[in-house]
Amino acid sequence: MTTATRTESDIRAAIARELPGVRADLERLVRIPGIAFDGFDHSQVERSAEAVAELLRGCSLDVRVVRSGNGQPAVIGTRPAPPGAPTVLLYAHHDVQPVGDLSLWQSDPFEPVERDGRLYGRGAADDKAGIMAHVAALRAFGDALPVGIVVFVEGEEEYGSESLERLLTEHRDEIAADVIVIADSGNWDIGVPALTTSLRGIVNCFVEVRTLGQAVHSGMFGGAVPDALTTLCRLLATLHDQAGDVAVEGLVRAPGATVDYPEDRLRAEAGMLDGVSFMGTGRLTDRIWTKPAISVIGLDAPPTAEAPNALVPTAKAKLSVRLAPGDNAAQAYAALCEHLRRHAPFGASVTVTLEHDGEPCVIDASGPMFDAAREAFRIAWDGVDPVDIGVGGSIPFIATFQELFPEAAILVTGVEDPYARAHGPNESLHLGEFARVCLAEALLLAKVAEVATGR
Repeated sequence: MTTATRTESDIRAAIARELPGVRADLERLVRIPGIAFDGFDHSQVERSAEAVAELLRGCSLDVRVVRSGNGQPAVIGTRPAPPGAPTVLLYAHHDVQPVGDLSLWQSDPFEPVERDGRLYGRGAADDKAGIMAHVAALRAFGDALPVGIVVFVEGEEEYGSESLERLLTEHRDEIAADVIVIADSGNWDIGVPALTTSLRGIVNCFVEVRTLGQAVHSGMFGGAVPDALTTLCRLLATLHDQAGDVAVEGLVRAPGATVDYPEDRLRAEAGMLDGVSFMGTGRLTDRIWTKPAISVIGLDAPPTAEAPNALVPTAKAKLSVRLAPGDNAAQAYAALCEHLRRHAPFGASVTVTLEHDGEPCVIDASGPMFDAAREAFRIAWDGVDPVDIGVGGSIPFIATFQELFPEAAILVTGVEDPYARAHGPNESLHLGEFARVCLAEALLLAKVAEVATGR
């Protein structure tokens, strides 16, 4: 039996030994409602950070809870590398999304419950399981870690990571690493691991239309005088062509993906109603990974129950624009503003206001560290080759990591699967897949050390 085989066997046994305690600690984290959004009890975010700090101290790391300005608390844990070994940064976040309508949850979102091999609870998948995958790998090695470690656990990722760039800059020397593992994505399917190699960027903005100085009688003036709500609807309709593709000139369309979504699977995961068709053209993965998307996610208009028979003078919509890999957020926002103003119906006044933006990213997933990650995944998933995937959502700070640490290999991994329902009611974690993620990360640390030291 080779040394490598024994090492893999030892790591597998160590992860199996640690998993019960890891799950118990995950459940303790899930019970903390650490929501960084305005209007929530931010003492719970503090409590969450302290719980993470305690877990990392238990792994013999030097730990600090840090923040920048009025930002939420992040946790940094470090342990120096053995002589000649590289340093690996392990990222996750401890804050969670609000729970939304409690009546849509089958159980208390902050009381973890297992059903059919899945652990249900807010943050069980996104991203407290990411934290615990890091902890599992560290516990598996104990004092015999083969690499240097930096654990960086953010406290406001779900709220937009407003202070993250400042934190990374302020602690740049402390968190510098050769390999960065960002555990905030997902796998291709249950039983099929993945590396995320592209993510879309984001521009969230408000568009307001004005046609009148005040509301006027809809019978006396309707038919000649445009109301703002109809005008806004017509303007929003110009954002897509007849097939449903984005019609804003100047937005980038990236090259197509190498895999495709089965239609029935995407329908099921999205909860599409019978008879509703997909929008856009091209392969489904192109539409959700490598092409831009524009969604209307909110409207300010009179509620139907209270609407008088009057022409509405002003109406406002919130747009979420997802940018294809290779686009630029500032240029995309400028193109959107130009489109909206140029297509204003009836000469209406159009005002566009930026809420926030974030850059897309593309990762060149080639080289020895990515080969090491793929081999670790292959072993953890019993011979199944990992898939390179894109993600339609946005993690803008990855571009910041790329800028601050241009020489580092950035591995975007995660614990989610297509049925995790992160951000929605009944979020859950597949416990079998979680065990594989923990094993894969521990194997990755060993293989990174092997690659760097030539052993």
